Amino acid sequence: MAKQKSDVHPHEELIKGIHEQLKEILDESKQAIYVYLDDHHMTYNQQFALLLGYKSVEELSKVKEPFIEAFIVEKSREALVHAYKHAMEYKIASDIEVTLKKKTGEIIKTKTIMVPISYMGELLALHFISKLQ
Repeated sequence: MAKQKSDVHPHEELIKGIHEQLKEILDESKQAIYVYLDDHHMTYNQQFALLLGYKSVEELSKVKEPFIEAFIVEKSREALVHAYKHAMEYKIASDIEVTLKKKTGEIIKTKTIMVPISYMGELLALHFISKLQ
């Protein structure tokens, strides 16, 4: 019997899988968290949605603009990309300050811990975000 071709992008399957793997942490953590594969394939928890001014993960998921453009203030982009490259190339975790943009355009200064993780042979970046006072 021939294998049917799926209309679902392989990265979507990967994100669903990592979300299930990390479900307890994503659901129960009091900290904002997101897992990033690329600008269009990521997963996050309710605390991250609320931090950015969205009512739910579902509402946040409807944003189609690339992640870095939608949520990262321009002055923080270089540091975030640099940390991401180090995570992917050298498997190095980072602790950096990142300024985020809320749905309203308001900015939020955060401390972001980025950790490289491997799932199903793919590298992703797990982010834990704390709002700075």
